[in-house]
Amino acid sequence: MKDEERSYRGRLHDDASFPVAAGHKEMPESYAVFIGEIKERIQKERLRVVMSANSSMVLLYWDIGRTIIDRQEKEGWGAKVIDRLSADLREAFPDMQGLSPRNLKYMRAFAAAWPDREIVQEVLAQITWYHNIALLEKVADSQVRLWYAKKGLEEGWSRSVLVMQIERKLHDRQGKALNNFNLTLLPGDSDMAAQIFKDPYLFDFLGTADPRREREVEKGLIDHIQRFLLELGEGFAFVGRQVHLEFATKDYYLDLLFYHLKLRSYVVVELKSVSFDPGFVGTLNMYLSAVDDLLRHPDDKPSIGLLLCRKGSRIEVEYALRGIQKPMGVAGWETKLVKTLPEELQSKLPSVAEIEAELTWDENEGA
Repeated sequence: MKDEERSYRGRLHDDASFPVAAGHKEMPESYAVFIGEIKERIQKERLRVVMSANSSMVLLYWDIGRTIIDRQEKEGWGAKVIDRLSADLREAFPDMQGLSPRNLKYMRAFAAAWPDREIVQEVLAQITWYHNIALLEKVADSQVRLWYAKKGLEEGWSRSVLVMQIERKLHDRQGKALNNFNLTLLPGDSDMAAQIFKDPYLFDFLGTADPRREREVEKGLIDHIQRFLLELGEGFAFVGRQVHLEFATKDYYLDLLFYHLKLRSYVVVELKSVSFDPGFVGTLNMYLSAVDDLLRHPDDKPSIGLLLCRKGSRIEVEYALRGIQKPMGVAGWETKLVKTLPEELQSKLPSVAEIEAELTWDENEGA
């Protein structure tokens, strides 16, 4: 006997039918929440299974590498043992991947680089084997390598993003922006904010031309917003560009406005295509006061300013920030071109397009 509450396609037979799922409109109101909970549980379990399998594999590779090292040291075995070992293992486990001589050598190098199995279990086994290979190939210092592993795990980097961050020397730039956070934020918030901002910021995705105006830089960053957010780091949510601030008799425009999900605060970014000027701090301070007064929610933390300039004197920045009550950081920004050219050439290579743009701009202004 058929269930009268079910829906069927075509004619019914006592022993055969084509049942179809009822439409969502026929479901109780609580069904949407119910299916959402079930999906979330399945997704979490699938992720747990995948991560558990990955963790087990990385630990197995470490164990194999450690065993190879121990036997080579004890028995004096040479490299040819790895070729023989690979052949025997692949014969014994024909369906198992990762048993090539090359990968066995990576296992040995992995175990040699990380002698402490506890660190492997806590950190390295939580990222993929391909991430670990990239770290072995591109980072020599073990502490720096561990920093990238933890950072990649924290921010969910793919292998390609990990490699990019290593090549862009993120470790050397992270947390280096000059700031007054220790005087303007609570201790926990101050430490977090200090680590979030870097110096310099690398905008190599702007192209080889060296932008001469803030609007050019700003447009380039927005045109490449995904890369820009990646350079800013995890937690930044884009709110707006050229955000209009209207006073009774004057209009101002905030270059870029973000909200940081971890800091729980607005971040006002001001872009300058020239060297640092102390007057920039006063303008940014005014913007932060306006954001705190007009946009900030009672549950939000104090808004933070980030001033990006081409160059700046450390002592000049430090003096400019003294007495400022709003949390603020100052950092430089560079492109790959400026980073790699000799100093004597950096200011001497405007492109034809830039020269034409300058002439056009001057003509328009004079009209």
